[in-house]
Amino acid sequence: MSLIEELQTTVSGIGASVGPSIVGIGRGTRGSGIVIASGRVLTNAHNLRGDEVTVTFADGRSGRGKVAGFDRDGDLAVIDIDTADATPVEWADGNGVAVGTAVLGASASHGGGTRVTFGLVSAVAQAFRGPGGRRIDGSVEHTAPLAPGSSGGALLDLTGRLLGINTNRIGEGFYLALPADAALRSRIDALARGESPVRPRLGVSVAPAHVARRLRRSVGLPPRDGILVRDVEDGSPAAEAGIEAGDLIVEVGGRPISDVDDLYTALGSVKPPYEVMLVRGTDERSVQVGEATTD
Repeated sequence: MSLIEELQTTVSGIGASVGPSIVGIGRGTRGSGIVIASGRVLTNAHNLRGDEVTVTFADGRSGRGKVAGFDRDGDLAVIDIDTADATPVEWADGNGVAVGTAVLGASASHGGGTRVTFGLVSAVAQAFRGPGGRRIDGSVEHTAPLAPGSSGGALLDLTGRLLGINTNRIGEGFYLALPADAALRSRIDALARGESPVRPRLGVSVAPAHVARRLRRSVGLPPRDGILVRDVEDGSPAAEAGIEAGDLIVEVGGRPISDVDDLYTALGSVKPPYEVMLVRGTDERSVQVGEATTD
């Protein structure tokens, strides 16, 4: 048997064995999901629009699932639903993958059934931003083609074991998956118990530091490191503290802020009330932020 024939046999076999464990998420297959235990489906948080969602199985059966746990920043969600006889996907050993590892992408097909594609791991320890803007580190980059609606589907090894959760398309034929390691399993177990993570937030949208510098320069203001507030949510901790659009956030809880990652890091280490240093025009001022809301 030739190498191509062996690969064809492998892909066909995995499609048949793992296919029933791959589901469509949302009407019109907005995304994909993975049966990880009896009555439990894993998907990306960005595939969901509420506390319930339509789940479609490979055999055409569909039902309404209820979100057990939701992590917007980590882009993960666990759904409770009757999985009937769909066998949970087997996890790999969690030791990670190396560049050049052959992988398969498995996702729900819009026409029903399962789509399986072949590729190679092209890089590891990659980063991207989740739906809430926070940086997600440690992802696996690969070349197994993913059609729209594939996010939340499985990245598999050539024995059909779970290596990751396909999450993000980065263009030019490259895709990112959250690695199916021990840390991810722990987070998923917590979500399945209904323990959605609580993270503090200000309630602002911001511009990158280089945009802030350019805008300050254009109106004749002196340069200053920080992130520019573009908008403030009504009723948010930022609004209640008096933070306004156009303010430059330069420090949070005593930590200097030069980019959005600094902001998220600082927010993760403070407890309300905490101090935020601002520059408004040429004036530097301090505000106290009280009880932070959560995503």
